[in-house]
Amino acid sequence: MADGISSFWGPVTSTIECCEKNYAYSSYIAEFYNTVSNIPTILLALIGLVNALRQRFEKRFSVLHISNMILAIGSMLYHATLQHVQQQSDETPMVWEMLLYMYILYSPDWHYRSTMPTFLFLYGAVFAVVHSVIRFGIGFKVHYVILCLLCIPRMYKYYIHTQDASAKRLAKLYVATLSLGSLCWFCDRVFCKQISSWPINPQGHALWHLLMGFNCYFANTFLMFCRAQQRGWGPKVVYFMGVLPYVKIDKPKTQ
Repeated sequence: MADGISSFWGPVTSTIECCEKNYAYSSYIAEFYNTVSNIPTILLALIGLVNALRQRFEKRFSVLHISNMILAIGSMLYHATLQHVQQQSDETPMVWEMLLYMYILYSPDWHYRSTMPTFLFLYGAVFAVVHSVIRFGIGFKVHYVILCLLCIPRMYKYYIHTQDASAKRLAKLYVATLSLGSLCWFCDRVFCKQISSWPINPQGHALWHLLMGFNCYFANTFLMFCRAQQRGWGPKVVYFMGVLPYVKIDKPKTQ
């Protein structure tokens, strides 16, 4: 939200601004809360990555956690600068991440093993090139929503075929954080004029970042449980310090 304060990065060139005053705390950070609210996502993804590597999960899950970190870093760059190039560093990884989720969700039952990753890789590469020269605007949002919707049927299938109560709780937390985060995003976008007149700005977009950080973590953990179950690794959900859930597996020695 523009306010006329001088900035290190120059005029705003991004196509989207959130309901937060620009450069309110530093001439180097355009949207302070929207920038720092990505830090929990990085930390949660790092925890997930360490667990995936320590227990030797398939590489796809390590890549998934790394993609969460890349997306959060790209979002920090975007909200700190409000420049068009940095906006692409936020939006392009969003698409890449969803393509990776699609691979993890659908690949176990895909009979032609090389076709899916090849297609998704080429799709992501072509999108990145096209997105670098064309400003999609509302088209990007529609495209991203479609990718998200394509993941829902498979997530639901995993949920109904999972008997473990702790794993089902992860799926419910995923839905809860997604719903609440989407509500925060919607209110920040639609009711910004009204919110701006309040004594305190609830920072809806920053809350969206925070909730989506947990959303990704819960989704990743649930998918790791389901995949370990498919591989016969005897997964169970345990809690770090009694709070943060993660998957513990018992691989057969032959694996």
